[in-house]
Amino acid sequence: MNSHTPTARAPRIAPSRRATLRPLAWVALLALSGPGLVPAAHAQSAATTAQAPVAAQPTATTATTVATAANAPNAPTARLPEVTVTGNPLGAAATVAPAAQLSGDALTLRTQSTLGETLDGLPGVSSTYFGPNASRPIIRGLDGDRIRILQNSGATLDASALSFDHAVPTEALVTERIEVLRGPAALLYGGSAVGGVVNVIDNRIPREPINGVTGKAEAAAATGNGERSGGAMVEGGNDRYALHVDVFDRDTDDVRAPADLACEKPGSPGLARRICNSASHTRGGAVGGTVFFDRGYLGASASTYRNDYGTVAEDDVTIGMRSNRYALDGEWRIDAGPLQSIKMQASHTDYVHTEFEGGEAGTTFRNRGNDLRLEAKHAPLGALQGVIGLQAESSRFSAVGEEAFAPYSRSRSTALFAHEELATGWGKLTFGARTEQVSVESFGSADTDRFDTGKHTFHPHSAAVGALVNLAPDWQLTSNLSVTQRAPKDYELFANGPHIATGAWETGDSRLGLEKATSIDVGAAWKSGPDRFAVTAFYSRFSNYIGLTPTGASLTEDGERVPAGTADALPEYRYEGVRAKFYGLEASGSVRLVGESGLASATLFGDTASTLDLQLRGDIVRATNEDTGEPLPRIAPLRLGSTLAWASGPWRAGVGFDHLAAQNRVPSDGTRATGAYTLWNASLGYHTQMQFGATRSNLLWYARLDNITDKLAYSATSILTTTAFPKSPLPGRSLKVGVKATF
Repeated sequence: MNSHTPTARAPRIAPSRRATLRPLAWVALLALSGPGLVPAAHAQSAATTAQAPVAAQPTATTATTVATAANAPNAPTARLPEVTVTGNPLGAAATVAPAAQLSGDALTLRTQSTLGETLDGLPGVSSTYFGPNASRPIIRGLDGDRIRILQNSGATLDASALSFDHAVPTEALVTERIEVLRGPAALLYGGSAVGGVVNVIDNRIPREPINGVTGKAEAAAATGNGERSGGAMVEGGNDRYALHVDVFDRDTDDVRAPADLACEKPGSPGLARRICNSASHTRGGAVGGTVFFDRGYLGASASTYRNDYGTVAEDDVTIGMRSNRYALDGEWRIDAGPLQSIKMQASHTDYVHTEFEGGEAGTTFRNRGNDLRLEAKHAPLGALQGVIGLQAESSRFSAVGEEAFAPYSRSRSTALFAHEELATGWGKLTFGARTEQVSVESFGSADTDRFDTGKHTFHPHSAAVGALVNLAPDWQLTSNLSVTQRAPKDYELFANGPHIATGAWETGDSRLGLEKATSIDVGAAWKSGPDRFAVTAFYSRFSNYIGLTPTGASLTEDGERVPAGTADALPEYRYEGVRAKFYGLEASGSVRLVGESGLASATLFGDTASTLDLQLRGDIVRATNEDTGEPLPRIAPLRLGSTLAWASGPWRAGVGFDHLAAQNRVPSDGTRATGAYTLWNASLGYHTQMQFGATRSNLLWYARLDNITDKLAYSATSILTTTAFPKSPLPGRSLKVGVKATF
């Protein structure tokens, strides 16, 4: 059998499973209980783990915010602390653009089964939520191909932007940290970064020497979805070589719901407090290695990701996904003449998933492609430093089956980019620019003649400028202005078929031009001891926003036009360019209530070393189709949240809530409005150490209780709230417990 051909047998996702961990999860448990492998824990990781607070909803809206999470409460501060964000090509200092980073305990405590749900709740970030198994991040109301998802700063390839029910092939169990970046630096990563960049860091290609052996292992279980999960990572090496190996396994049953829901899946109850067809089984792993030399390194990795999951929208449809990725990464430090260093990243991805209908293989999606990225960091020109680069991408996409709503296609892009930073006495200025040539070609389909064929070439250009101003020791102001252009994707140009995930017949428009936007944001941040506050206002105007617009026509699944209201007919939605605007506000902060440097000098339970912090967060987005005057669909409502975070020695605890207002600003195309709701949550963590001979491991024992009141709620940003109501509410009450060891 060809290695690119999926098995014709439907993935087995039983409604009830063994209450034991899968084999890979057992690996994690053995790693937690077995003897250690190294003489000492990695100093930096241990320090971060021991000091980072565990809160019910840890948040971060700027790079500065995240940096303070691992600092001692009374650390002296001359100005806002700086943090390195990998998405910043200069790897440096305080970022001008709003940036968020999740790592350590903060990432462990908010990890969900999808990338979108893991990041959902960060100010400015929501999720497409196609049930518990598939979601992408939404940033400031922008989703799909406007959000660039990276892996270790390199391009990734999948089909998640094509359809809401297609999962992103990432796994938090083996992720080191996740970064969210917007502004001038985002232009380095493509026209698809109009909304921002999400960078998933897993260190599968070590970029720094590793002395000895380090690693981590984690095992967890949850009541709401019957989760049994485990992951393990081991790294070892010396000054010349480094090796990385990781493995993970996550197995879940149908997710618990706060209401009785109907289900027609064979073998499942007809009515139960479960989200029908929401079980999943994810597993995979990677091996990578690096050779270090005097002026740089060269590394390679191979990784695989497998995910069998129910689509939720249909009771008898499951998806079997496979993604294999091979990557190269290298750097040569020149430190002479006009260049300081040259970095290279290259990858090849082979992605395929099959949709099974009642056990029979249906539509199969394939996407294979390559990415090459070169970055040259030039020598400082006075106070000016920066990088210039080249990026080339190519991919071949195909969809075969009854629900293939897009044709065979090939996409290619070549881009030149630059990012510069000018240090000043009052802060710094940043500049970013990108010019591309993009070609999109449709080859039609051997199974049907409804797709247009042809080749289209686009030349998008983007530029951005930003400024950071230091005001006094504790204040910073930031602002970013950008003009961006995005070439339309293959499905936006050539789609023509039934798309069950959107409940519509989608039609592309081969006459589409570039998507164009002008955006500005202004932010302020304050930090004094353990107290901090950050707020950012943003505004974006699109002269040509490409979105799905209802035409008023209806078609059968065979493409025949019928009168509106005909039974089983699908409404037609066409990709069209409209004028649109997005604007909003996002904020976060933390106030020390009790403890050293707190508002009150009282002690908690007589413990003078304990602290109590009040964490606050909130955001609001408004998006309007200016051609019709109606709101754009699937925009998050006003969101407000708060957490009380307590810390004392090795103990951490948090209790908090997230309130989402009603979303009545919806278009008149049948989009469903959602009511207001409040979700309460709590967490508890305990740090300890275990000694095995000369080896010491740092352990985090944790528990997280989500949706404490078992509130029934529906997401305003999920298309299922409209197309499959009431099948997919947000998950009900769930207790998750786990342990993570680092050594």
